[in-house]
Amino acid sequence: MRGRTADVSHQTEATWDSTYHAPALVGPVVELLGGSELVLDGTLGGGGHTAALLDAGVGRVIGVDRDPDALAAATARLSEAASAGRFSALHGNYAAVDELPLDDLHFTGILLDLGISSHQIDDATRGFSFRDGAPLDMRMGQDTSRSAADLLNEADEGELMTIFREYGDEPHAGRLAREIVRRRANRPFAISDDFVGAIRGALGPRTGASDFARLFQAVRIAVNDELAGLERALPALRDRLAPGGVLAIIAYHSGEDRLVKHAFRRWSEDCVCPPRLPVCACGGGHALGTVLTRRAVVASPDEVARNPRARSARLRAWRRAE
Repeated sequence: MRGRTADVSHQTEATWDSTYHAPALVGPVVELLGGSELVLDGTLGGGGHTAALLDAGVGRVIGVDRDPDALAAATARLSEAASAGRFSALHGNYAAVDELPLDDLHFTGILLDLGISSHQIDDATRGFSFRDGAPLDMRMGQDTSRSAADLLNEADEGELMTIFREYGDEPHAGRLAREIVRRRANRPFAISDDFVGAIRGALGPRTGASDFARLFQAVRIAVNDELAGLERALPALRDRLAPGGVLAIIAYHSGEDRLVKHAFRRWSEDCVCPPRLPVCACGGGHALGTVLTRRAVVASPDEVARNPRARSARLRAWRRAE
């Protein structure tokens, strides 16, 4: 699995789709984790990846999700595996893995499929999309108190500018932050139209769907603490791997993918300090494991045609040393 495009047929990938979600890169995930005895699916969603792994012979999967709707959908789908003792679900956030009731379990495989599910996007009441009249909510679970509306109405100009620049790659982040502060002084932000109007007001009338998607995503990442949560989780998840275990992560945002790539690379390096140093200063020592994906694995053209949301998926994997 070294940086090549996944070559999986429509039929194989589509088998794991549901009305809740169409999981991305199922074939490569199964190739990486299908031989595992115990897998932690830290972003269970609709259960598509877990169903595929169980079908491939994984002994047991523990699924975690912060969204009660996702847990309900996956539990219903995987009820037969649950009855056989091969699947169980936990309500929680993978970013706080050490707070979950996992005792001292160590896993031969761990999977994260970051981002949001098709169901979350399609459900207008969740406020993840920029369709007309959608509420500015964007909370993935009950563990998040501040909605997107709260953030846009309460964050100061500096915080807003950082969110749009760091999470949305917006070159005119300051202009957009100022426009939001100006508009909310007259009327608070409540629905998607309010934010779309501010984007157009700051960046011009020629802004379109790609701009809205990028900036709505930036707000969603901030609301759910996604990048900071991932950064905290990575070493904790690494330490939950059994010797020889594999950590596989699918990212959809450049910031997420960069965190994963750099962590995997860092964990795979020996000490790089000059020989004359009496004590290691780089935090290295012996490599903790090996990167399995030289470049990110991406969806095939056939998969993208069937599931356009797989277009931005980037899969990376790392194996802990024996």
